[in-house]
Amino acid sequence: MKKYVLSIDAGTTSSRAILFDKYGNQCAIAQHEFTQFFPKEGWVEHDPIEIWETQLKAIRNVIKLGNIKIEEIDSIGITNQRETTVIWDKKSGKPIFNAIVWQDRRTANICEDLKKNGKDKIFQNKTGLILDAYFSGTKIKWILDQDSNHRKKANNGDIIFGTIDTWIIWNLTSGTAHVTDTSNASRTLLYNIHKKKWDEELLDILDIPKAILPNVCNSSEIVGITNKSYLGHEIPIGGIAGDQQAALFGQMCVNPGDVKNTYGTGCFCIMNTGKNPVVSKNKMLTTIAWTIKNETTYAIEGSVFIAGALVQWLRDQLNLVKSATEIEQLAKTVKNNGGITFIPALSGLGAPFWDPHATGAIMGITRGTEKGHIARAALESIALRSRDIILEMEKDANTKFHSLKVDGGASKNNLLMQIQADLLMTKVVRPKITETTALGAAFFSGLSTEFWPSIDSINDIWEEDQTFNPKSSNLNYEIIDMWKKRVLKVIS
Repeated sequence: MKKYVLSIDAGTTSSRAILFDKYGNQCAIAQHEFTQFFPKEGWVEHDPIEIWETQLKAIRNVIKLGNIKIEEIDSIGITNQRETTVIWDKKSGKPIFNAIVWQDRRTANICEDLKKNGKDKIFQNKTGLILDAYFSGTKIKWILDQDSNHRKKANNGDIIFGTIDTWIIWNLTSGTAHVTDTSNASRTLLYNIHKKKWDEELLDILDIPKAILPNVCNSSEIVGITNKSYLGHEIPIGGIAGDQQAALFGQMCVNPGDVKNTYGTGCFCIMNTGKNPVVSKNKMLTTIAWTIKNETTYAIEGSVFIAGALVQWLRDQLNLVKSATEIEQLAKTVKNNGGITFIPALSGLGAPFWDPHATGAIMGITRGTEKGHIARAALESIALRSRDIILEMEKDANTKFHSLKVDGGASKNNLLMQIQADLLMTKVVRPKITETTALGAAFFSGLSTEFWPSIDSINDIWEEDQTFNPKSSNLNYEIIDMWKKRVLKVIS
């Protein structure tokens, strides 16, 4: 009797494995961190072998912790840090270079040169993405350009590329499956999201041979079987999705206009836009959310660079609180922000401002300003930045969202969630299971094997923890009005 789906959550700092039962309950979790390498300023790398070894260790540990038989696992779903790039030798399985992480900025000059040559519109029109070092395409080009042998081997198909999902699946199947899904492919700068295939023109521009690219599959589809030697049993791999898309599905945002926001170090906000891609007029990213039974759902995505990181800054640099969880209580010591506006531009400002040179500011300080006012204004700033993005998404999609589903560490802050509801004037819904990224990967996998017979059957088990209903007040309008005026003062 199949009782569990195993979810692999291959993150930026750790490899995790989580067991879910038929009710979507988290039954066991194992996690192992891996090394972060910073060889030069702006460079971020991982060791792909270490990622694979820690991931395999996490899988084996979670089976022990769950005290289950391997035969009870129905299938495996995989979600991953999306744009991180690995190239490895097809025969030996050894990487030819460290994984270049999504945060890495070494290819910024390549992007600038392409923009100068007017190529940015071609990429945006075909991929829905802004031409930026964030994505995989220029990372692949950079690695191949390091050695003429790399390019020769690439042309012959002797070396192959993958994002972390592809790398782990290739290893789990002992090299029999070289695959990714549409959500991850759509983050490479190489995949035409309209035609749903690798784009020859984009490959030519970046001088990348098609032979190195993985086969693109559905997000919910059996793509391979694990080699028996690793886990003692063959298990089908039935789900793949990039982390934010997986979280969107894990939140059951399956209808156009459904929105989720993940409150982590930053905020990642994604809106389901249905069966047609929506081209953003506000520099949001158009992306593939998932593909099920060859039917693709699209989304638009915007990110806030600083969210939970702001609370960390108040803790570590200003010593305003001793732990991040104390921020809520401190903010509750005052009834309002005392006229304070916090502009959280500690790493510039993203959409819709897109000013990398903007700096942070605390405005409106008087003799009467207390620590609680600064704490409250900080929480408001996270909600206001999310509001900026969500309102632009609504305009782009020409749709009004009904509620905001939330997850991530900072979503446990009840005051922040209430502030978010008030400033958006819509309800904010937090689920019982907050591991929504891993849960989404599990759902995709379980759908492919009929562990869950339909999306409706998954919807039936999805449970909310708490709903925060908006409270209308003049104060909300004052906060928004002050924000609109003051944020313009930090834009360079």
